Amino acid sequence: MSSFHHAVYNLLVRAAQPLLRRKLARRTVAEPGYGVAIEERFGVYAQPAEPRSELVWVHAVSLGESRAAGVLLAALREAMPGVRVLLTHGTATGRAEGARYLHEGDVQVWQPWDTPAAVQAFLQHFKPRVGLLMETEVWPNLVWQAQRAGVPLALVNARMSDKSMSSALRWAGLMRPAFASLTAVWAQTDADAQRLQQLGAKVQAVTGNLKFDAQPDAAQVAQANVWRERMPRPVVMLASSREGEEALWLEAVKAQASGRVQVLIVPRHPQRVDEVERLLMSAGWTVSRRSQWGEGGPEALDSPTVWLGDSLGEMALYYSLADVALLGGSFASLGGQNLIEAAACGCPVLMGPHTFNFAEVAEQALAAGAAWRCTDMQGAWQQALQWTAPEQATALVSAKEKARVFARAHQGAAAKTAALVRDLLGQ
Repeated sequence: MSSFHHAVYNLLVRAAQPLLRRKLARRTVAEPGYGVAIEERFGVYAQPAEPRSELVWVHAVSLGESRAAGVLLAALREAMPGVRVLLTHGTATGRAEGARYLHEGDVQVWQPWDTPAAVQAFLQHFKPRVGLLMETEVWPNLVWQAQRAGVPLALVNARMSDKSMSSALRWAGLMRPAFASLTAVWAQTDADAQRLQQLGAKVQAVTGNLKFDAQPDAAQVAQANVWRERMPRPVVMLASSREGEEALWLEAVKAQASGRVQVLIVPRHPQRVDEVERLLMSAGWTVSRRSQWGEGGPEALDSPTVWLGDSLGEMALYYSLADVALLGGSFASLGGQNLIEAAACGCPVLMGPHTFNFAEVAEQALAAGAAWRCTDMQGAWQQALQWTAPEQATALVSAKEKARVFARAHQGAAAKTAALVRDLLGQ
């Protein structure tokens, strides 16, 4: 990378360190996980330094990437018995999810802030044999320092939207050399591969999407099935909703009110649950939170009630409860959320116009009959009411099966990726 661009970048990331500390302090108030081991982000560790190069490092920045990492780790452990893992994250939800996949001897810390000093300290302390960066996580100093330390880096389950590519090209003097310096890039789709190549990446393989290999939690699915047996109404879910989308839903309900369905809302970010509850109550709804349900599950109340998902790691439960889901992030211009888990649970999806973060998966789901596109929230709500009408019962059952078939048809990325990692390590 050009020395000028790199120098400017280093000035910016160093200057931003005090701002990062203040941001972490604020976020810790709402999410205590952000207050854990803050100094790890700056290259200071409580764990003893690794005596030799042994760890396979997997970086999964947030919740979705951590779930994909869990799928990959299972395949790696099968392909490379006894492997020790170094797992890093950038968000509290990602770290909490990642903790579920740790085995004895594994290590979990925060991703180092992308300054030369923090990245050098990280690499010298843990001496990883290889780094596997999940999906989009290419940081200039991380790549450059790993190259200097002789640590091969692979971008795994790699994806690149048109919007992200345009953003990266605005910093082409910095990002093109970073992508070009990766040892390996294994893309989700042909379209991702083409965009990554435009950024200078050497794409060696198109492996598919790891998230198709994730199996819904069997206990959650079973629990949802028990609760569904006594539900008097179909369930429509607003899944992984983002800021502003709950208000859009409230407006849609005013225009097309219906007491025939039960509504379940699961915000994408847990720190927003209280805010969403206040919004719903101010609009006259009774709110029943998942944390209040107990073993008996949600109650069917006579008053207009919204079930509010306020738990982490239970999307399989929520999707299995729902007859149809409105896909969060796709009704505001936010790029959508991943619909693969919904499909695996047999929950067909109604999408808004904005799915650029998962464009190819969205188109594949549309072609398979596992999802439908709507112009706005009002149209999606109207479609959900139509789908869950008694006379549409047979068609809805068919749509649920199409969703499951779609999810199964795209499996296999985990085994392919694990084999590529093993080859990269010369095993």
